[in-house]
Amino acid sequence: MTLTRKLLAVVAVAALGTMSACSPQAAEQVPEPTSAAPSTHPESGLEIIPVTVTTANGTHTFMSEVADTDQAQARGLMFRTEMGPDEGMIFPYDPPEPLSFWMRNTVLPLDIIFIGPDNRILNIAEGVPYNQNSVYSDGPSIGVLELNRGRSEELGIGPGDLVEW
Repeated sequence: MTLTRKLLAVVAVAALGTMSACSPQAAEQVPEPTSAAPSTHPESGLEIIPVTVTTANGTHTFMSEVADTDQAQARGLMFRTEMGPDEGMIFPYDPPEPLSFWMRNTVLPLDIIFIGPDNRILNIAEGVPYNQNSVYSDGPSIGVLELNRGRSEELGIGPGDLVEW
């Protein structure tokens, strides 16, 4: 084989290798990054869902942990030291019933939002850290939404506003 033929053979092999590396079959499939929020809370392990509150000022969404078992409801936000401004915890109840909440072992000051059977806010109680005195719903409730203390007032959330989850 002459030098020219060897050179042509090397160039041909290199060209074929380059073309196959650029073909769709040879390309490595890289998954698209996702920006979806985690579906469970890293500390509690509870499912996270969006809870929306519709006020005269607009709609506010809180990514909320779902306390839907007796154990999760008993623990609630006890011992937690932080919660984001657009985070919360929702406690669903079926059937509707009069509810009371206390703040035993709860470090964070909270707004405790009682939700009536029509999905409207009945009343908002002040959750004082470590307080063992109960706060009560103003009637039968299908749920309670807990937010950082003062967040309801800051966003104009009050009795009669619609809560959906």
